[in-house]
Amino acid sequence: MSGGVGPTCNDISLPKEETHEHAHSQPVSLKPTATPLHRGGFLTFRQLNALAVMIIMSASGMVSLEEFAFVVFSFIYIYFLSRVAFPQQFSGSESQVFDPKNKTLRLYVAIGSLIGLFAPIAYICEGIFEGDVEGIKAAVPHVFLLASQVFMEGIAFSDRFPIPIKVFVPVFYNSRRLFTLADWLRTEVWKVEEGGYMGSARRLLVGRVLAVANMAFWSFNLFGFLLPFYLPRAFKKFYVGSKVKD
Repeated sequence: MSGGVGPTCNDISLPKEETHEHAHSQPVSLKPTATPLHRGGFLTFRQLNALAVMIIMSASGMVSLEEFAFVVFSFIYIYFLSRVAFPQQFSGSESQVFDPKNKTLRLYVAIGSLIGLFAPIAYICEGIFEGDVEGIKAAVPHVFLLASQVFMEGIAFSDRFPIPIKVFVPVFYNSRRLFTLADWLRTEVWKVEEGGYMGSARRLLVGRVLAVANMAFWSFNLFGFLLPFYLPRAFKKFYVGSKVKD
């Protein structure tokens, strides 16, 4: 989640797929183990799962036009950046930043997936039965954007895009999701005081813990990992590779 987590990366990784791991950089956007798309390839199983989550969240009617516009804009903008700012200068096989087999990185991605995607989805499903409309509405945008990030990372990590684009996706989405997480946390803290809350005390506690945990994790992911470590290392690799080729 990269996810999500993207260690860069990427904020998240959906259900595991047994595919051959390629040497692409997988930042926490949560995707250190994600298998990159190849030129002319089809969507990966992970992307299809992310797309399914996006569709389900959209069908709930709780995803605003603002979130939809953000996803569409990101899709268009990565193509713009790749053509204007970072034209492809070396093959995708040279763009590895972190070893996808690194155990610490894989654990980090797994934690990000659990906190950022699977736990919130379970929270949303339970809210449907408990009638916690406000809690569901506040959590859906985060899940939708995180699933969108996973989907977009699959596109960005293909051989069609240079390494700066691979960095852009998790940083861009992680930054945007902090605003949805702030809204979710605010809702969880004040929904009882505002009245109309129909859920249990246990659910109220779980919702607050989840919102705080996600805010803490993704804030660290952006400010403690992506910006200070992944971003400089990825750009250094890109420009050094460009000079070597020249």
